[in-house]
Order: sequence, then C-alpha cells, then structure tokens
Amino acid sequence: MTLFSDLAMAPADPILGVTDLFRADPRPEKVNLGVGVYQDASGRLPLMRAVRAAESHLDQDPRPRNYLPIDGDAGYDALTGRLVLGGDHPAVTSGAAVTVQTLGGSGALKVGGDFLKGLGATDVLLSDPSWDNHAAILGGCGLRVGHYRYYDAARRAVDVDGMIADLDAAAPGTVVVLHACCHNPTGYDLTPSQWGQVLDTVAARGLIPFLDMAYQGFAVDVDADAQPVREAARRGLMLCANSFSKIFGLYGERVGGLTIRAADADEAARVKSQVKLKVRANYSNPPTHGAAIVNTVLSDDRLRAVWGHELDEMRDRIAAMRVALADGLRAAGVDQDVSHITTQRGMFSYSGLSRDQMVRLREEFAVYGVENGRLCVAALNDGNLGYVAQAMAAVMRA
Repeated sequence: MTLFSDLAMAPADPILGVTDLFRADPRPEKVNLGVGVYQDASGRLPLMRAVRAAESHLDQDPRPRNYLPIDGDAGYDALTGRLVLGGDHPAVTSGAAVTVQTLGGSGALKVGGDFLKGLGATDVLLSDPSWDNHAAILGGCGLRVGHYRYYDAARRAVDVDGMIADLDAAAPGTVVVLHACCHNPTGYDLTPSQWGQVLDTVAARGLIPFLDMAYQGFAVDVDADAQPVREAARRGLMLCANSFSKIFGLYGERVGGLTIRAADADEAARVKSQVKLKVRANYSNPPTHGAAIVNTVLSDDRLRAVWGHELDEMRDRIAAMRVALADGLRAAGVDQDVSHITTQRGMFSYSGLSRDQMVRLREEFAVYGVENGRLCVAALNDGNLGYVAQAMAAVMRA
C-alpha cells in the first residue's frame, strides 16, 4: 500500500486527448481535426515571417535571461493593452486600464479567476457550450460554474433571447465569460447589435464581464474583432484574457495577457498590485522569449505590417477551406443544408455531427475531431479535404 495505491486514472482531456489517439493510429490516411492549431496549405504549423524576422533581430542583440517583473515586460504589457483596447481608447489614454503578461490565454483566465475570487466573486456563467477548459480553469479558482444558453441546435444560430434571459436572471456580481470573436466551439458569433443587448443586460444586472479573446483577427480583422472588448470597457468594469498562440503561431511559448478596465488610474494601480499577488502565488513571473517576439513585432511598423498581412492570409485560407468543405460535402451527395459551415467564423466548425457520427469518423475513417462535433477547419488543406468530405458524407448519409 502506497500513497498512490488508490489513485484513479484521470480521464483524457477531451481535446488534447484526441491528439494522443491520433498519434497512436497507424493508418496513413489519418487526419487530425481535433486540436486547435492553425496549419498552412501544406499541413504544417507555419513559422510566421514576422516572427522569424523578430527572432533574427533578437539574435543580433543577445541578452541574458533574467527574471521578468511579476507583471511581465512593461513594453509588452503596453503594446498588448493597446492591441486589445485600441491606442485611443479612453481607458488607455487615461491610465484606467492595466495589462499584465500571462502564460497564454489560459494563464490569463486563471489569474483573472483567482483575482475575482479574492474580491468575493462566487459564481461564473459560461456559454452552453463553451471551451472545455473554461470550466476546469475557473472552477479550479473556486468559482461555482453555471451556464447561459448560447447555441440553438435546431436553428444553427445563437439563442440570443435565451442568453439574455439567463443573464437577466443571474445574481449581481456573477462573472460572465463571453467569447469576443470566433466562438469556441461553435463558430457562431453575436452581431454588433446583439452585443449591445448583451452588454446592456450585463451592466444593468451588475454582472462582471470576462471576455476571452484567443482569435483576434481571425473573424474580420484585429480592430473589428476587438470591438466587443472595447465596448465593454467603455461601459466600465471589464476583464479580457487574450492569447498570441494562434495569431502569432506561438503556441509553445505561452504568450498572453490579462487586461482589466478600472475606474481610473489610481484604481488601476491598486488592481495591478492585487493581480501581481495572484501571479506571484501561481507561477511567480512569466517567461521572456515569446513576449520579446511579440514586443519586437508590435513595436516595429514594418514588422507589424508583415504580421497583419500574414494574419489576413491565415483568415482568408480558413474561409476558403470552409467553402471548399461545404462544396465537397454537396459533391459527395450530402443533401442536408451545410451552409452553416461557411457562416461560422474562426478556426472551428460546429459540424452538427452527433457523438456516434464523430466516433465513426475516427474509428472507420481515421478522421479525428472532438466528440461534441467540433472540427478544426484550420487543419484542412487541398491534400486532405476531399478525403474528409467523403468520410463526413459517409457518416451523414447513414
């Protein structure tokens, strides 16, 4: 008998566990549409040109890897805050916004959750459905996890009325996680007018909006995708977790930020002091290299333009794959309406396939996706799209 004798085997992660199964599959035709990683037209994770140039620049001026401050690199924090809120946002120009560097978007959610729990928050509402790790991270902060209606499967649309009704019934002080753009897993976003309704309700009920923005620039463009965050900040209290994993291709560098809109500069300083305590008790301080890359790109007009062009290319390729997949399904004999694939936005498509159909895709055709029907369309390319369309058609016709 040892300390770990009765320890149960933990279940596999619903998303990363898909990759484990994929790697163990010997079939050469296998396709991984599970994990949310952007791949280029050749099926590889690209090293972005702007990132390559930034690293070359950094190599020319090598520096020792000392600890960063608890809240991260000051230049990075300032540039991240301006990217999230816009350089001319009143919260930025007045000093009422504070940004701290975090370990990706997940780290920002964790630090933000710990901070809110310390302020007395007890409950958090997530969209139904939401990214699986939202519940794990924020529940791990000690918040009770509930849900608000979001996806209407019958209409293949956002259930705005149900969402607003659930938010209107929430107790004041409830934290509400909102996906700023490219909703994960559904790909269905609120319209600007619907955002106005939601934020009005959040403000009227005294709720705390915590926006998650992992895909800024993957829906329309950098500024348009951030409008919900910026509008929430104009209305007062707001937290935003952002990530550079997808939009810079810096997955393994764990680069993100937590931006908080306070009432004024004095309050922002006190907020920052408390957030730093949460960081210190969690991972002490963030790593250097990924932040240095982002800082180099965003502070250089030429490199920033290169990055913006690459981001446009990535967004356009994802949109093209959506159209090609829908066309491929129709050509393969699918008579159901598949137009939702092209109206969704971002890296993922909520395909509408059932759990049983997703299992069939995996077991019979070696096409891997998440069992809730989520497929990463950013992993499609001309080499695998035809096979995926035929496989999906086979399980949809049965």
